Amino acid sequence: MTITIEQPQLGIAQVNSVVSLGCALYLAADAVAERKAPAGGDPAELVLDGGFVVPDANAFGNTFRDYNAESERKKTVEEFYRVNHIRQTHEFVSRMRAEYGRLDRTEMGIWDCIELLNEFIDDSDPDLDMPQIEHLLQTAEAIRKDYPDQDWLHLTGLIHDLGKVLLHPSFGELPQWAVVGDTFPVGCAFDECNVHFKYFKENPDYHNPKFNTKFGVYSEGCGLDNVLMSWGHDDYMYLVAKENKTTLPSAGLFIIRYHSFYPLHKHGAYTHLMNEEDKENLKWLHVFNKYDLYSKSNVRIDVEKVKPYYMSLIDKYFPAKLRW
Repeated sequence: MTITIEQPQLGIAQVNSVVSLGCALYLAADAVAERKAPAGGDPAELVLDGGFVVPDANAFGNTFRDYNAESERKKTVEEFYRVNHIRQTHEFVSRMRAEYGRLDRTEMGIWDCIELLNEFIDDSDPDLDMPQIEHLLQTAEAIRKDYPDQDWLHLTGLIHDLGKVLLHPSFGELPQWAVVGDTFPVGCAFDECNVHFKYFKENPDYHNPKFNTKFGVYSEGCGLDNVLMSWGHDDYMYLVAKENKTTLPSAGLFIIRYHSFYPLHKHGAYTHLMNEEDKENLKWLHVFNKYDLYSKSNVRIDVEKVKPYYMSLIDKYFPAKLRW
């Protein structure tokens, strides 16, 4: 596959090299509460644990998302969030959404994108050092085992991180602070539960009365679909899926767009912006997040064995070629 794309002039390529090495901050994971579906089978109550057992440690024997532990990664990750929190402004996000939302860079299928993304090992991930396809398939296969009838959720697990192609030279080779990391709304006050909150004080929006109140430019219950999120792979893949007319249910799109929104699904922040549909979809995000985070291991997936199944799901929910 050949991709020819004009290099965008975004003025962010000169980010300090240390920032490109580290990105998403990994919080110490709270124990995931188990919920059982009632005997009546009420679909509003989702089985959160299924047969999946949360491991005690990641592939390296450490606690998942533990960024407080003293390590070489700690300073790198903190520097990532310093730059991320300063530069992710309402203006920046609006500009990036306009630039990349045109989806005029290339056309390719979902599996083509998976293979393109497979060139990268996410330097931000302290839990796994394998190519991206390993994490995608580990997530999807773990979900598939516990939720065999929810094929849309299997596919969501496979594609949720495909927006990381923004790191690829063909997509502008964006710095990691503009691609990965925990996400948060812009255009309203930054909640103190955001990791390394102190660095938001250097963000221009922090001092702008238009943006630094609880609601900012939004209103209570406006719905997260009307909220600008910090720019990265989540929002980009959401735009790609939505604009290419995927038939994934709204919960699938919600998971894709908000799976890095840890202030919401881990800490319960920003719920005043949610509407009723968001609240229903959040139940599925809580299910998904467990598999996204804790399925990482050194157990390899036989790609060729499972590929036909996932190709059938891609054909079911997406066109053969997508605009990116």
